[in-house]
Amino acid sequence: MTRGIKHRMKAKRKNKVSKKGEGSSSLGPQVPVKVWQPGVDKLEEGEELQCDPSAYNSLHAFHIGWPCLSFDIVRDTLGLVRTEFPHTVYFMAGTQAEKASWNSIGIFKVTNISGKKREPVPKIQGDESGMDDESDSEDDSEDEDENGAKGPTLQLRKVTHEGCVNRIRSMTQNPHICAAWSDTGYVQVWDLSTHLNGLAESETDGAQGAAAVFNQDPLFKFKHKDEGFAIDWSPLVPGRLVSGDCKNCIYLWEPTSAATWNVDNTPFIGHTASVEDIQWSPTEPHVFASCSVDGSIAIWDIRLGKSPAASFKAHNADVNVMSWNRLASCMLASGSDDGTISIRDLRLLKEGDSVVAHFEYHKHPITSIEWSPHEASSLAVSSSDNQLTIWDLSLEKDEEEEAEFKAKTKEEVNAPQDLPPQLLFIHQGQKDLKELHWHTQIPGMIVSTASDGFNILMPSNIQSTLPSDGA
Repeated sequence: MTRGIKHRMKAKRKNKVSKKGEGSSSLGPQVPVKVWQPGVDKLEEGEELQCDPSAYNSLHAFHIGWPCLSFDIVRDTLGLVRTEFPHTVYFMAGTQAEKASWNSIGIFKVTNISGKKREPVPKIQGDESGMDDESDSEDDSEDEDENGAKGPTLQLRKVTHEGCVNRIRSMTQNPHICAAWSDTGYVQVWDLSTHLNGLAESETDGAQGAAAVFNQDPLFKFKHKDEGFAIDWSPLVPGRLVSGDCKNCIYLWEPTSAATWNVDNTPFIGHTASVEDIQWSPTEPHVFASCSVDGSIAIWDIRLGKSPAASFKAHNADVNVMSWNRLASCMLASGSDDGTISIRDLRLLKEGDSVVAHFEYHKHPITSIEWSPHEASSLAVSSSDNQLTIWDLSLEKDEEEEAEFKAKTKEEVNAPQDLPPQLLFIHQGQKDLKELHWHTQIPGMIVSTASDGFNILMPSNIQSTLPSDGA
C-alpha cells in the first residue's frame, strides 16, 4: 500500500525542533531541523518546538472557560458528508469547575472553520509558501483561509449543572437530548433543543465573552451509589441507555415516553472494580460491552440476565476506554492505564486469542479511543503524554518506498526510525488530553479536549476519507 510510509513520515514531521535564529541565513548556515519525539527527546538550551503547518489542512483552538473533561459533537442538518471549507460544527460539553455550583453544560457553535483544500495525492515535497499558517493556535483571531476570510467564531450558551461533568453524550437519533454523568453520583438527561435552535438561528447569540447562562431542570435523573464515567446511548434503539459507576454497577435505562425512563434497579454485575467505559454494539440492539479497572472487558446481552455473556482479561492494568467499530462490528479497540492499545476481533473470542493488533507506543494512560466513522481500519487515540495519535491498521512497512522517501527528505528532516508503520499521525500542543471525537459528517475532522481547551484538527494526510479519492 503506497500511501502508508509517505503518510507516516509526513505525520512524524508534524512538530519540528529548531534552534532560535533559524532561517537567518546571514548569520551562517541554517540549523538542521529534526522531528521531536515526545518522551524521548529533550529540548536543549536555545531550542524550541515549532509546528509544521503543512501537516494540517486545518487546525484551530478555542476555550469555553473551565476545562472540560468530556464533550460530544452534535449531529446537525447541514449535510451528511461535508468536504468544503468553511465548516460549521455544534458541540455540547461539561465543565470541571473549582466549585460544584460553578459548573455548566456548554452548548456551542463554531462557524467559519477555515482550512486548505485537500490534494487528491499528498505532497511529500514542494513549495509550501502559499500555505496558510493557520495552525498557530496561540491566536486564532488571525486565522485566514485561502480566500482571505477570518477564522472561526465561537457562540456559546450555558445551562447550570451541579457538580463536575464526568462524561456527556448526545443521543444519536435525537441529538438535542443528552445524558451527563455528574461527580455527585447523578446521571441526568437534558433537552437542549432550545439552545441549539437559538444558536442555529443567530450569528450573534452567545458570542464569545457574552455567553448566556440558563437555569433549567433536567428531563430525568437517576442516582447511582457512587459517581461514574461509563455511559452510552444505543445507536439502534432510540432512548435506550446504559450507565456504569465506580462501584462496578451497570444500569439499563429503557424509555417509557419522550421524557421519562424506567431504570432497572437491579444492576448488571460482572466486574470487580470501577466500570470505566461502555459501548453498545453497532449491529445488535441487545448487546453492549464494558471495560473496567479490573483489567477486563465484558460482553453483555440484556436478554440473558445480569451476568456477562463473555468476559476476558484485556490489559495488565486498568482498561480506561474502549470503542466498537461501527464499520466493522467484529472489531473492538481498548486503551489502558499503562499506555497500551489493543484491537480485538470478537469472532475469535472462543478461540482464546482475539488480539489482532497491540501497540505500546504511548507510555502514559490512554484517555480516549475512537474508530473513524469513515474508514474502517483507522482509529484515533489520546493519552496523558499530551499526544493525539491516528492509526491505520491497513498499513504495512514498505522498505523500498521508505528508502526512496528518506532519500528525498534526508536534507529536510531527521525522522525517527522506530515508529510503528501503522502510526499515521501525531498531534501535539495540548496539555492533559482528555477526550477526542471524529466528526461523523465532516470526513477527516477530529475534535479533542484538554485542560487548556479544545482543538479542531484535520491532518493533511487523512486522504482516504474523501469520497473523491477512489480509495
